[in-house]
Amino acid sequence: MHKDTYNIIFTGVGGQGLMLLSAVLGKAALLSGMDVMTGEQHGLSQRSGSIYVHFRVGRPMSPLIPYGKADLMISMEATEALRYVEYLRDGGVVIMSSRVMPPPGETERVALDKKKTEQYFTVEQVRERLSQVTSRLVVLDSLALAVEAGNPRTENSVLVGAVCSCPDFPIPAEKVREALLGLVPPTTRDANSRAFDLGMNSGAACLGN
Repeated sequence: MHKDTYNIIFTGVGGQGLMLLSAVLGKAALLSGMDVMTGEQHGLSQRSGSIYVHFRVGRPMSPLIPYGKADLMISMEATEALRYVEYLRDGGVVIMSSRVMPPPGETERVALDKKKTEQYFTVEQVRERLSQVTSRLVVLDSLALAVEAGNPRTENSVLVGAVCSCPDFPIPAEKVREALLGLVPPTTRDANSRAFDLGMNSGAACLGN
């Protein structure tokens, strides 16, 4: 791997729009004259299954990120961040939605517990575990910010805006915004632009920029 390769791993569940998120950053990288390679897991979008995307920009030699080499993790679902955290490098950044979507296969005992004493992971538990790996953790209520932007379906734009707040992120923010607004439906551009700004401002505040 060349030292000037920047690695991102996207995580979430099927149907959340990870492929759109990858497409936005891929287009932004190309608009900036950078090379990109991605490795995507498909096929589980109808089952709310675990989904990931390996995204490498700069001078990648293969589409897959080696363990411990991701500079950044973007997680659209909180517990999915735990599932793939072994890819994160020392000092890497996690940008995570506070949304928790328990998978049926892992929460059967919770659903069948009539006394309601069983509990699935909470955001606080996820945060605590991730803090043992990195102190650079951005947890956003992406849905609330999307609603504030005027469209609850702009959560992806909140998160991609937060990505641009990372000091070492190599793609210029305005190229990312240009790519984003070129890929979303024209009638949603204003809301997506506001969501992008809210995400970038919130990310910067969390990272202390």
